[in-house]
Amino acid sequence: MTTKQSATAAEESARPVRVNSWNGWDPLRHVVVGRAEGTVVQAPEPAVSRDYPDDGFPLGTYGPMPPDMVAEAEEQLDNFAALLERRGIRVDRPTPVDFTQQVATPEWTHDSMFGCMPPRDLLLTVGNEVLEATMSYRSRWFEHLCYRPVLQRLFDGDPSMRWEAAPKPRLTDASYNAGFWDVFNKLTTEEQLARVRDYDLVLTEAEPLFDAADVARFGKDLFVQLSFVTNRSGYQWLRRHFPDHRVHAVTSTNTHPLHIDSTWVPLRPGLVLHCGERLADAELMEFFKLNDWEIVEAVQPASWQHSPKLSFCSPWLAANMLNLDENTLCVEENELPLADQLSGYGFEIVPVPFRAVGPFGGGLHCATVDIEREGTMQDYFPRRYGRF
Repeated sequence: MTTKQSATAAEESARPVRVNSWNGWDPLRHVVVGRAEGTVVQAPEPAVSRDYPDDGFPLGTYGPMPPDMVAEAEEQLDNFAALLERRGIRVDRPTPVDFTQQVATPEWTHDSMFGCMPPRDLLLTVGNEVLEATMSYRSRWFEHLCYRPVLQRLFDGDPSMRWEAAPKPRLTDASYNAGFWDVFNKLTTEEQLARVRDYDLVLTEAEPLFDAADVARFGKDLFVQLSFVTNRSGYQWLRRHFPDHRVHAVTSTNTHPLHIDSTWVPLRPGLVLHCGERLADAELMEFFKLNDWEIVEAVQPASWQHSPKLSFCSPWLAANMLNLDENTLCVEENELPLADQLSGYGFEIVPVPFRAVGPFGGGLHCATVDIEREGTMQDYFPRRYGRF
């Protein structure tokens, strides 16, 4: 580390802790970066099942991720954290637990946990509040424990911080549509899309369920995607929890909706990136255009032909980027077509080696969660349209 970098790191560590983030593009000052250590292929459960017969984990099996994959992913995560720190951004990390252990409530027992690589799935920062999401996988029921040391430090350091947790779900069989995957996986693409449009998916409405990564933050407006992990009741809970915001439900046009941050990606005020494979519904696109936002269709990912082992992520993980500010984007180093496309819009591109992290739960956005960005809540959508 150079003398200048050491001075930057020292200045950052001395700066008071402050929780403040309203969107994904204001200048980043403090972030959590996940860890790959200890991640497991989850035991089968009603919400999800993993099937990797070519990689030693056929349907119904589970256990620790291969050590060589963990080591490579952990190295890339550590290097990414160091890159951010060199830019004067404070970085916190979660504390892994033994994810191989069996977990239980009085109503069910599950044979494994998952991991703590993707903090974006669990934690949602809105203004001075950090909210722990419900999660809908039994394997992730105790995942919040990995982040409690970080949250406690934030709470101790910032007297204005609001530390909230959504109602812990029961996740009994009543929360899931029995036999959903057996039926859904046999449907045609058009039939699957119809189920998505009708939101007839794996979750019932027995209780509020949502992942934080299904929420896109645009200042006063929050867009909540209904998906395999977020139900209507979860959207309604968020709507009531944030009464000072306009909270909108968004239905995907993807056959397997899971998290909004590779589908509808805010880049800066007036510019949003759109997954080229799954167009947003027409009313949402019209709402953005009415408010003078340009919608950019992302180029096909370079990762299209590079599916890593044991990965449940789409090639469109390419769009899972991290803004350092309105003009600077961290992009996976192999995604050269996307980098070139975004450079054409005036962005400085910071290439980050991150391909090895994908099998552990996501890309650069998934692997982080904002704690502090400069800025205040702004209204970027003064004109109303349709249901929005």
